Amino acid sequence: MEKALDVLVIGGNRYVGKRLITRLLAGGHRVTVLNRGSSPPPAGVEHLRADRDDERSLTDALGSRVFDVVVDQVCYTPRQAAIARRVFTGRTRRYVMTSTVEVYEYEDSPAPVREEAVDPSTVTVDLGLPWDDAAYLEAHYGEGKRQAEAVLAAGPEFASTVVRVAHVLGGDDDFTGRLAHYAERIRTGEPIAVPAVNRPATYVYVEEIARFLAWAAGEDFTGPVNAASGGVLSTEELCAAVTAHVPGGRAEFRAVEVGEVSPFSFRRSYGMDNTRATRLGFAFGDARQWLPRAVAETLGKGD
Repeated sequence: MEKALDVLVIGGNRYVGKRLITRLLAGGHRVTVLNRGSSPPPAGVEHLRADRDDERSLTDALGSRVFDVVVDQVCYTPRQAAIARRVFTGRTRRYVMTSTVEVYEYEDSPAPVREEAVDPSTVTVDLGLPWDDAAYLEAHYGEGKRQAEAVLAAGPEFASTVVRVAHVLGGDDDFTGRLAHYAERIRTGEPIAVPAVNRPATYVYVEEIARFLAWAAGEDFTGPVNAASGGVLSTEELCAAVTAHVPGGRAEFRAVEVGEVSPFSFRRSYGMDNTRATRLGFAFGDARQWLPRAVAETLGKGD
């Protein structure tokens, strides 16, 4: 990014979003945050309060503001994407949507999956599904993201990219509880449920994905891009890193054919190929290099 940009971040009040805002500010950019106001933004950031699901609320909050780029951290459904297309037409030249590796949930490939495996232009959009139902949305997270991607891809109103984020690790503010799940079982000796055939997956360090999003905001590429550190990690490798912080702990695994398994255990193989990001000019690190640090941070033992 060679010049200061006017950037709107939708969401941004925790975890990756907080780090993204910090990086944008450090880069000299003018940052506005739009959310429902659940927590105050950092100093130096303009704060707009609105419900992004309410088109009138969103339009009123924006007023006459225009932006060089919008980074949407909280677009989960095609309805939200459709509202964004209408509201931000004429207000921005570029739209960056944070998507997810879960758009590949139906893939099962021994080779890392490339972006073309899910082409947004071929995804069917159904705005009539119960996207406002929290339980439905949770059960159809990947589908919601796929359809949101499709809505943005269909519109010529502004250039857009969707960043398909790998499973994020690191930070003392990781709110997911997934590594804590493992730490508790390792501490107590309770078995960790994994699939009978347990596939590895791709991951990204929380600081690295914030850096990628800040970089992507100033670029001009469009379409999907995979954002993942190099290499794949297995459940066993994650648990070994956790065990190092649980004195006397031991990871005991229990293979299950059907039923619920532990976080970061996968019956399908759909690790992401990050070649496109590399060709565009961004260098991801290797997951095994940052894993010990990420686990230490999340378990409260960071430096």
